[in-house]
Amino acid sequence: MSLHDGHRKRVIDTFLQNGMDGMHPHEILEMLLFYAIPRKDTNETAHLLLDTFGSLSAVFDAPYEELLKIKGIGQNTAALLKMIPQLARAYLSDGSIPRIIASFEDAAACLVPKFIGRTKETLFVLCLDNKNKLTACVMAGEGSVNSAEISIRRIAEITVKYNAAAIVIAHNHPGGTAIPSKEDLDTTKKLMEFCKSIGVPLLDHLVVSDGDYVSMAQTGTLSRILQSYYGT
Repeated sequence: MSLHDGHRKRVIDTFLQNGMDGMHPHEILEMLLFYAIPRKDTNETAHLLLDTFGSLSAVFDAPYEELLKIKGIGQNTAALLKMIPQLARAYLSDGSIPRIIASFEDAAACLVPKFIGRTKETLFVLCLDNKNKLTACVMAGEGSVNSAEISIRRIAEITVKYNAAAIVIAHNHPGGTAIPSKEDLDTTKKLMEFCKSIGVPLLDHLVVSDGDYVSMAQTGTLSRILQSYYGT
């Protein structure tokens, strides 16, 4: 075993014994890069990535084309780095979905992981049956959620396809905050009007950003919209 191989073995052994909690960001990257760069010291590359993008999460969120500009990063390595947020999303989504959506916390547990690593504004729809059992969680599209006509048409298709008795929607603010904007509120009014017209209530609208979220049902925003928009 060479000195280089011995170093890799020590790093992996330390991880297997103690996990990543005590590891520095460059050490985590260095170890991850072992599996894409088999015959080279990856410490320098890890530092270069962090120096360029600023943080571990920013490295994983960096565009594929930007990663390829970094010395020592080839196509396989860039693809591996781009897998990490989506692996995390798949892992958390697989293990956190409640079958019955009985509260805004249940809806958030299902929806918030869907936005991990997403750099585009994305809209999701939860479909529930008449016992609040989850029947589907569907991505309704990418791009501005404020394009109400496109969103409503797609939500209508999803609602009919999964025979939903009620729905919850969520969208994200990439790089922003989870506070609903005026445009979000205006779009929610239009969606509530649509949902009322087909007899399928909109139970909540979540705005998600960086793992945080705001529930319009929890904050009373949906009730205020009903009062102001429908006079009820």
